[in-house]
Amino acid sequence: MECRELTELGLSRLLGEASPSERDALASHVEECARCAADLAALEETWESLGTDPDARVTPAFRASTLDLLEDELARRRIRSFRSSSRVFRPIWQAAALVLAAAGGFLAARGGLGTRAAAPAAAAAPASSSPVAPASAWPDLGGAPRLSNVAYRSEAPGRVGIEFDATTRHSVVGSPDDPRLSSLIAYLLSKNAETAGEKSRAIELVSENFGLGAAVASPEIVRALSTTLKRDRNPGVRKKAAEALASLRSTPEIRTALLDSLANDPNAGVRLVAVDALAAAAKEAPDPRTIESLREKAFDPQENGFVRARAASALKAIDL
Repeated sequence: MECRELTELGLSRLLGEASPSERDALASHVEECARCAADLAALEETWESLGTDPDARVTPAFRASTLDLLEDELARRRIRSFRSSSRVFRPIWQAAALVLAAAGGFLAARGGLGTRAAAPAAAAAPASSSPVAPASAWPDLGGAPRLSNVAYRSEAPGRVGIEFDATTRHSVVGSPDDPRLSSLIAYLLSKNAETAGEKSRAIELVSENFGLGAAVASPEIVRALSTTLKRDRNPGVRKKAAEALASLRSTPEIRTALLDSLANDPNAGVRLVAVDALAAAAKEAPDPRTIESLREKAFDPQENGFVRARAASALKAIDL
């Protein structure tokens, strides 16, 4: 390998995606190149710190101003795109509009547009006057629609508010134990969130409303969090998913997800969360697999020092 390939191969190794030959080439190169060895050490140190920094609180004013700026930029891009393409595609657009209008009239006459097209955003009742969202407000997730402009509202205790655009703007409010709300949250987390920010906010909503002493999380939500913990490339998102699972009532599925994370996650911060969560569950109900995993981490010379120390402390606190 060459020096310029260090960052790419180093990240591939940290992600667990490097092939054996790539790992060997990287190891051989850093043995001979002191500069690359130092750069690789710095990269690994930075990687370990990702996800362990304290989360900064996003104020309402900052969130609102950010959304305004994003909407402003999107509007400018749409205008530029429209101006550049309108000269070429105007006849095609006009023909397409006629076809869509005819098809829309046919579907409306057949009753085929469904509740989403028949429910304009302005007709939605305010959350304060309607404790449960009407049936027309709930989207049909069967076709895997892209939900955009997702926003989470502060509601009274025991209520969850979510707004988003599908075919029309939807606004739903429901109890955390409503199966429809659980399905919507799981969908937003596992299939609709495309950025780390979107996933993090959906995960926070789970932690806030389904933690210990609150509503019981549905199997859909547990699966979505477990999949995020296992597959998401962003260590900060994985850390939040681990924390959310740790806040839920322990189940075999949650324990399995955390044990897999403790064994395989490349980020020490995520493994620390897994150690704490597994140790807390083991205090209530000692599990042989959990105890063995903690023991392995406590005596693993290759493990991060903080993780080893935390695993050892956890074992001392468990009544074996």
